[in-house]
Amino acid sequence: MTAPRKGQAAAPLARNEFHLEFHKSFLDPAFDSVAKQLAAVEEIAWDNYESGHKAPLTEKAGSEFSDPDYDLSIEWKVTRDRLIAAETVQKDHATRSRVLLVCGSARNDGSCPGEISKTWRLSVMAQEILEQAGIEVDLLDLSRLTSDYDHHIHPCKGCVSTAMPLCHWPCSCYPNHGQRQTNDWMAEIYEKWVAAHGVIILTPVYWYQTPAVLKLMIDRLVCADGGNPDPTATHGKNAAKAKELELAGWPYPKHLAGRTYGLVVHGDVAGIEGVRRGLSDWLDWMGLIDAGVQSRLDRFIGYYESYAESHETLDKDFAVQEEVRNVARAVAEAVAALRRGELSVPDHGLERPRPK
Repeated sequence: MTAPRKGQAAAPLARNEFHLEFHKSFLDPAFDSVAKQLAAVEEIAWDNYESGHKAPLTEKAGSEFSDPDYDLSIEWKVTRDRLIAAETVQKDHATRSRVLLVCGSARNDGSCPGEISKTWRLSVMAQEILEQAGIEVDLLDLSRLTSDYDHHIHPCKGCVSTAMPLCHWPCSCYPNHGQRQTNDWMAEIYEKWVAAHGVIILTPVYWYQTPAVLKLMIDRLVCADGGNPDPTATHGKNAAKAKELELAGWPYPKHLAGRTYGLVVHGDVAGIEGVRRGLSDWLDWMGLIDAGVQSRLDRFIGYYESYAESHETLDKDFAVQEEVRNVARAVAEAVAALRRGELSVPDHGLERPRPK
């Protein structure tokens, strides 16, 4: 068994350092009138930090887990149970088809930019086509991370790189109450992905990459590709146990495989092809099925034109508007074929010589 390597993590905060960090959220003089109450809350928060209260609410895992007596996070179990329920509905042929639209722009008119994004407008165009086809649409606007109060997608901690079984499905790294890593949106987002028969990601290009709000979600979906649905098997985050499990042979289950997808990537100068290709490769790797050539779109909108007039440029670009609608039409057709059992996947059933 290969031993976990140590020596990178910073030392825990000292009491005075914790005090300074805690009060950064309460610099507004409006909090001065409750200084004594804040001090009492700070003392509890310090005790929780020092003692590592990651999951203060637990219950015995029960017979459906490998270690029934393990104290399992109630919050994680609630999320996991919702995913199981969503999967049951998703596989029920009597239910309506469902497509998840992911608006990957960080811009909206409720935050500093003061204006909606072109990506949002394109998402609404796709939504209209899907709804006309009788499909239930779940529009996930990731720009809410920049405009909503205390709304977060916390970053992936990279558990998978220590050992795949240490990466739990759904992610159990959050919430971490002792570290004040709470209000994590991914618990809800996992359910949206599981419930969907198809997914369309629409995104602008920021510096040759996807926006940070989209990349945060992508990284946190690593647990959907090979993740461990039984945290009791690793006794939570026990790295040594996880390494032992992987080296004994791990199946790397693909929890979202079999859904279909489309992509809309737009930019104004460069990077659209690379971003579109990267997203396609990622979704292919997770076992999703593209909905055809016209479902994977990358286009410039206002090539080297002013940012200030970009919405007017989109108004005039009827071709790109129709191409976005075609992405939605292609995904709608693919979802219908998928649910009839007719979606062609020529390499289905081939055994991978390099499972991971």
